[in-house]
Amino acid sequence: MKKLKKSDKPKKIQLYVQKKTAHPEAIPLRKKFQLWVKTALQAASFDTIRPAIEITIRLVDESESAQLNQQYRHKSGPTNILSFCAENTLEIETYYLGDLLICVPLVLQEAAVQNKPLDMHWAHLTIHGILHLLGYDHEKKTDAVVMEKLEILILKQLGYGNPYE
Repeated sequence: MKKLKKSDKPKKIQLYVQKKTAHPEAIPLRKKFQLWVKTALQAASFDTIRPAIEITIRLVDESESAQLNQQYRHKSGPTNILSFCAENTLEIETYYLGDLLICVPLVLQEAAVQNKPLDMHWAHLTIHGILHLLGYDHEKKTDAVVMEKLEILILKQLGYGNPYE
């Protein structure tokens, strides 16, 4: 993905949070998602000449996650997060970065099994997804190291520990 100039900061980040899950009590407040997204964008030096960036986070159950994981990644079963990069070809004021789909039951399960604070796990997955939307990947070991270091840095800026320890 093309890295844009650091001097052209977006004036606004428009975040849409869609909740389609049986666990609404376990979902962080929108302002937390907003903070995690903004911090990830700044740390990754993602900027745009457009005055606004839009991102959608869809919080789903296991069945929707499994369906989309099969449809788009050809893998069976649910996954904790899927990211869908948008293609911005029109000359519009807003830059639509893409969609994140987070499986709420898996987030809860993973945090418990890994003995991690739930808030930190939410933050980590959100940041991980944003980095994917920005073009970061972890298919190759060298790319994974770069992405993980950036995730750790962003989480540290937010007051969280290393999610890989």
